[in-house]
Amino acid sequence: MKRNFAVLGGDQRQLRLAELLCRDGHHISLWGLDRSDLPQSSLEAAAGAECVILPLPVTKDGSTLYLPLGSGVLLLEDLWPLLEPGRQVVCGGMLSDAVRAGARKYRLRLEDYFSREEVQIANAVPTAEGAVAEAMARTRCTLHGCRCLVIGYGRIGKILAQHLQALGAAVTVSARRRSDLAWAEAFGCTPVRTGGLRGQLREMQVVFNTVPARILDRESLEELPEDAVVIDLASEPGGVDLAAAEALGLQAVWARGLPGKVAPDTAAQVLRGAIYHILEERGDPI
Repeated sequence: MKRNFAVLGGDQRQLRLAELLCRDGHHISLWGLDRSDLPQSSLEAAAGAECVILPLPVTKDGSTLYLPLGSGVLLLEDLWPLLEPGRQVVCGGMLSDAVRAGARKYRLRLEDYFSREEVQIANAVPTAEGAVAEAMARTRCTLHGCRCLVIGYGRIGKILAQHLQALGAAVTVSARRRSDLAWAEAFGCTPVRTGGLRGQLREMQVVFNTVPARILDRESLEELPEDAVVIDLASEPGGVDLAAAEALGLQAVWARGLPGKVAPDTAAQVLRGAIYHILEERGDPI
């Protein structure tokens, strides 16, 4: 069944998503993407679509819609009254409690496409590939033979450790759960408890963090070699004390949003699938 979709704001992922939906034969309205070559609709017209797709994340500052490819500013409090509770499906990514609460005041039910397990798993692949690319760009040696540490053995950590091993890196994995450590060891990685990292960092050349909690504080960072590279892949609040890393002269980067930067086409395909699944689960299959 053909639908009327609107894409409001976002980055290259949303642009590619709009193109995919159009290719599938749906009617597409765009707003907040005026730094692209695609024709834009008025906000009022776009907000009237059957399915309204908001960015990933919906907001970065807590009050305005995320518009990296837009030239204006839109307060969420000005957007919610334009939407129609009950009639529309409104989807967005990384919905905070504050965003949900603001929408509830207008009786809106928001669907978080980014929280879905299939999206999380699929996004782990470009995140891991992007992390490897970041490491290659920042090191002066090959990853083959490089001593790498992956902190956290969740979706991203598992795929990242596998990629690093395939390149010939010597991979250590830290995790809290003994079952994760057992799996890491079974796949040829050196396991270490995350709580026992102190004293294990002196030989690490590249450190990847996937845990969204402060793991690498100043004391931990002081153990690293001066030419070590630290790549934080965690969501807010991150896991690396970046200010301390800078003060110590370490190369450290908070590499957020890698799927949208390194593989927007793949990321858009993942989002399209998630939105179709949401509609199917609500009884409105495509």
